Amino acid sequence: MALTLPIPADQPPDAARTAAGHVAALAGAQVVAVQAAASLALAALLWPLIPAARAAAALAGALGQRLPLRPLPARQVAVVMPGPGGAERAATVPGRWAAVHAADPVTLGVEEEFVLLDPASGAVVLAGPELVRMLGGEPGVRQELMRFQVETVTGVCTSLDEAGRELLGLRRLAAAAAAQLGCRLVACGVAPYHAPGLAAVTPLPRYRELARRYGPVVAQGGTCACHVHVGVPSRDLGVQVLARLRPWLAPLLAVTVNSPIAGGRDSGWASWRHVLQSRWPTAAPPEAWPDAAAYDAAVRRLIARGVALDERNVYFWARLSPRYPTVEVRVADVCLDAGAAVLAAGLTRALVATALAEARRGTPAAVPPARQVTAALAAAARHGPAGAGADPVTGQLVDAAALRARLLDHVYPALRDLGDAETVTGLLRRLEDRGTGADRQRALFTSGLSTPAVITALARATLSGHEPGRQRARARVPAAAGAQ
Repeated sequence: MALTLPIPADQPPDAARTAAGHVAALAGAQVVAVQAAASLALAALLWPLIPAARAAAALAGALGQRLPLRPLPARQVAVVMPGPGGAERAATVPGRWAAVHAADPVTLGVEEEFVLLDPASGAVVLAGPELVRMLGGEPGVRQELMRFQVETVTGVCTSLDEAGRELLGLRRLAAAAAAQLGCRLVACGVAPYHAPGLAAVTPLPRYRELARRYGPVVAQGGTCACHVHVGVPSRDLGVQVLARLRPWLAPLLAVTVNSPIAGGRDSGWASWRHVLQSRWPTAAPPEAWPDAAAYDAAVRRLIARGVALDERNVYFWARLSPRYPTVEVRVADVCLDAGAAVLAAGLTRALVATALAEARRGTPAAVPPARQVTAALAAAARHGPAGAGADPVTGQLVDAAALRARLLDHVYPALRDLGDAETVTGLLRRLEDRGTGADRQRALFTSGLSTPAVITALARATLSGHEPGRQRARARVPAAAGAQ
């Protein structure tokens, strides 16, 4: 099923082609991955019908394909990203590494997107640009695609507690400004009630051009994600990390699902945002490119054929950041509370650190086919962490608890080395006890509460869930970790 993009009458003839045509012409991009992403709903409906034995055998066989990778140097880098106060801002050139210096910590930064809702009706409020102006150019709060959204951006962080303090502080800053404008800042992957479509596009040149070229997709935009940036030493090494992240994107999405309600009703998906975002032709898992040159060539082809406006519009679920010297993991919904956001950041950093450690040892990378990675993402988006799935390493079908244990086993050495083991295991236990953002949203919407009470509860949850330095819990040591 191909997605046809709008072609306005004034668009140049050489651009007058459909997205289906673009996708069919892609060289260097796996067509099946793009098609699967464009028809995600169908993939998820078919997923339960695949016989377990065949699915396990297919995944196990696919994971036998290996990508030889060179050992990596041991040093990490610190990255410069916009942060509160502007102290760590730096100009960068797309496609280039800038403003980096050698350092021991594995640095990270977090971008979060939020919706602005009317406290009485739950309808979106088009106050994003005014909110940003009210904050007087604060670089940690930005405008987004839709006027009912805002984005927050932490500075460069070397610890999970530091990241948690920054993202919670930015949430509180934006929420206070929203309250002055008569609305509420809410962390939902999609607006839970009606959104106005293209009429809500933020009037900035780039967003207007996106709306002109890709109107139907943009009209359903305004989804809210949590993007985690992790510093890597070079773009070549970043591409190697992307190859190793592919099997772990679905488990990461599963623990961060937070968008079940859309249009005032249950969508049937734990992450409806994932479904909507997948309608972009470039919303697909990254490929196992051999180096940065191959990655750049694939991105250039997407742009040349009109599938993407520019490098920033290439929406791989994990990619090389177009602006910073980082791997940017984009698969997670924005998390309902700050604790869940810290969990997403901690797991993501540990996944990247694990990928770098494997590459240093020269361990071959598993390269499952894109269609299987996409199917796993569809299952995670549909069911969250409650559904069964395929073990990312063995390909065997396992239950939800085994999947979570496998994820923790995989990243535990990195969590331990980074000093994050207690925080992350405590937050995972909290997730198991309280449920995901999707679970909690559904509980609110079926509780019989009035709409104002539901919006108030969501707004309060957005500002809760993390106390840096007090989120510690007794770490569960995975079986695999004891052998390290």
